[in-house]
Amino acid sequence: MYRITMKDLHALLASKQQLKEVVGPDQVWHYNLPQGELADQVFDKLSYNSQTASSGTLFFCKGASFKRDYLAQAVDQGVQVYLSETLYPGLDAYAIIVRDIRQTMALVAKAFYQDPDEKLTLVGITGTKGKTTTSYLLKSILDQDQAGKTAIISTLGISLDGQTQEEASLTTPEALDLYQMIARAQDQGMEQLIMEVSSQAYKMDRVYGLTFDFGAFLNISPDHIGPNEHPDMEDYFYCKSRLVKNSKLALLNDGLDQQDYLKDLSQENGGQVQVYGQDPKACDYYFEVNDQDSRHFTIKSQSPHDLAIGGDYQFEMLGDFNKENALCAALVAGHLGVGQEAIYQGIAQAQVPGRMQHYTYGNNHIYVDFAHNYISLKNLFDFAQDQHPDHSMVVVLGAPGNKGVSRRKDMGHLLSQYQGEVILTEDDPNFETVQAICQEIAQYIDGPIQVTFNDNRINAIQDLLESLTPKSQKVILLAAKGSDQYMLRRGVKEDYIGDHKLVEKFLNQQKTSSHEELEG
Repeated sequence: MYRITMKDLHALLASKQQLKEVVGPDQVWHYNLPQGELADQVFDKLSYNSQTASSGTLFFCKGASFKRDYLAQAVDQGVQVYLSETLYPGLDAYAIIVRDIRQTMALVAKAFYQDPDEKLTLVGITGTKGKTTTSYLLKSILDQDQAGKTAIISTLGISLDGQTQEEASLTTPEALDLYQMIARAQDQGMEQLIMEVSSQAYKMDRVYGLTFDFGAFLNISPDHIGPNEHPDMEDYFYCKSRLVKNSKLALLNDGLDQQDYLKDLSQENGGQVQVYGQDPKACDYYFEVNDQDSRHFTIKSQSPHDLAIGGDYQFEMLGDFNKENALCAALVAGHLGVGQEAIYQGIAQAQVPGRMQHYTYGNNHIYVDFAHNYISLKNLFDFAQDQHPDHSMVVVLGAPGNKGVSRRKDMGHLLSQYQGEVILTEDDPNFETVQAICQEIAQYIDGPIQVTFNDNRINAIQDLLESLTPKSQKVILLAAKGSDQYMLRRGVKEDYIGDHKLVEKFLNQQKTSSHEELEG
């Protein structure tokens, strides 16, 4: 059972220069702990959610939207001590006022769960695209080597025992939740933890205090820029670069324009750097594609400290960008001592739901992919044109509401560079209207591509699929939702069948229809 005493809490906050004052219900201010029952208080739970607070809970008041009513509810449910940047007078509880509540959350959680991060090998992966694919590739490889010993915290889900999976609400959880998950993974015998590290994770100090054994920086392009996220590209890059600063070994993609800065940043903070990608002159490890369908590739090395990862590999996920992700995963695995055969099998057998899922119907090719920003969509569009030059391209696409508003302009400008058709539809509109989001994307489209609108994603996809014939030559790109089976509307995740399920349903109907015609 985890716990922290009031005396240890006070000493921790003072030593980390977070403590400002301690204020009792009588509104008397202290710096040291006042004598009495407060000094002897023991906490067996940490929470920032008033609905789960109870006696023995150390409560954290965090977030711009926090309300006094939340704290009052927590106090009514038994909370006697809260931490906050702001004093809330008139409540029967002690206030510990701190300089930075988010950093405090991370510091206290780390101490409460007894430094679980120091008992696991931590792998952090950041980038505008490819975090989930690289994470799942690495887990597949490590499971080949030592099944059931690798935990993962990912956009697609969380597995803390190496086997069962639970739903994820954030790419990188809040600090209290994150340290609890790390502790659960350690308690269940995990040896490695793979974590997608978003830019918001550093902006909101969710990973404050963590040192990663390996930190991979895959790529970067403008994304998550808007009123509720990053004010500009500089802030977005700065937040992502902090993974490199806090990693013992940084793995950098050779396509990063900021490579020199990131190398200096790593080395200035005692880290090491290796570069991977496609350019033999720029990389310690690079790959070459072997055949025309790009399912086979070879890893080669220019490193003086060669890992045993060189050789030929097979990977069903198409596209050179996915080979880069596979190389990154292989590189981490090699540093962890995994053999080449386990790496080969892990890559060959890796499955990432909603990432480049490929279906065929007659002459038509259908792809379901999570591509949702400029860099990932460009890679998807270019791949489709390279692989299917004689097919007309049809894209189904939308943008989320109330976040990442810069994507809409980027999508419009990108679509202007291609021929074919785009059907603009819903993608987690939240509190905005689908029509307004789609019209904003459309206003930036200035090119030959044909634009149509359909407010309902299910109808948009079904109508498109039903328009196909076995003899038509189209490449259908169902973008942005991936394997998501929810649609965020007005703050509520409503059930959504999933793009891939709609495709599979259509294909099954065609098989049934063909079989009935033959029998008839």
